[in-house]
Order: sequence, then C-alpha cells, then structure tokens
Amino acid sequence: MRSRIFMLAVAALAALALVPAALAVKVHVRVEGKTQNLYGVQEPVADVPANALEALQAVAQLAELFVHVAQTSFGPYVDQIGRYPAGSEGGWVFKVNNVSAQVGADQTALKDGDTLLWYWSTFDPVTFAGQKTLVLKRTKASCYAAFLDDDRGALTPAAGALLHVGSKKTVSTTGGAACVPAHRGLLVRATLDGAVRSNALR
Repeated sequence: MRSRIFMLAVAALAALALVPAALAVKVHVRVEGKTQNLYGVQEPVADVPANALEALQAVAQLAELFVHVAQTSFGPYVDQIGRYPAGSEGGWVFKVNNVSAQVGADQTALKDGDTLLWYWSTFDPVTFAGQKTLVLKRTKASCYAAFLDDDRGALTPAAGALLHVGSKKTVSTTGGAACVPAHRGLLVRATLDGAVRSNALR
C-alpha cells in the first residue's frame, strides 16, 4: 500500500512539473514603444506562457523591460511599458496575428506560430480609434512592400511610407513598395506618419 501511495505521489509531482512546459508556446513577439522599438524588432520566436499578458511579462523579464499591470473591475490592464504610462491620449494595446483582440490580454490565448505585437497607440479624440500598424513584407531580393493593418487584420498598401535601411539611409516608396540598395547586415523598416512602425527585415 505504501509503495502504491509513493508511486502515485511521484506521478502527481511529475505531472505538476510538466504543467509549465505544456502551457508554453513558441510565439513571435515584438513590443513597439512610443518612440522606438523596445523588444524584438525582427519578431523573434520566444518560449512564452500561452496568453498575451503573461507572454508580455515573460519577454519583459528577458529584456529587463518595465511593465506595470493595473487591476481594474474589467480585469488586469497594462497601463505602462517602459517609461510611458497610458493616459487620455494614448496607451498600450496588442494584436495577435495582426488582429486586435476582443477580450483582455489575460484571456487571449496564444498558440505555436502566432505573432504577438504590443504597441503604444494614440487614440482619436472623437472616435477613440487607435493607430493602424505597419507590416513589412519582402517581395523579392532587396525589394519590400509596406502595408497598413487595421484592427481586423485587413492589409492595404501604405502609400507614402518610407523604408529605413539601417540608421542612415531612407528610401521613398511608390504605393508603399520600393527596392533598396545592397544592405548586407542592415535591417529595413517602414514608417508612415500616423502609423505604428513596422517589423524589420534583412
């Protein structure tokens, strides 16, 4: 009897030890701050807990990035990342696979291969809508296209977007698309007034 109880206890402990690993997922994560990228400009894969709030907290720990979560009547709310707290004109929001979640971050489940973007957004004072985000895609060698992504994941060409090659060269686009000079080792990103910076590609 004692040996059976001992074996059951060992099995229970082993099951508990497996829980964190079972809940972890491999997700592409990026955090765009108010003035600069704060984490994962190239959207690296991170092993994170399987909801959007805990995933943010996990990468914040990796990057030694300050995150504050306020407890509200609607649930936990991320009211600060880095040095900028949320206010009446802007705050911190997130998307999963280019789509804004309809529930809180703690209730938004993630799965392997998802892309999680946390970002600072200003809000329209009339409609309270947030900013669109930029998505950069490579079309062929040294050529890129920037798209504006709305909250539902619909992509439209980002007319007027600029491509930044490293920190020194800027290339204008036609309808959001352009080819850039040889840029070995340098990252390419897109910006557009009124939109959140894009991911970076080589």
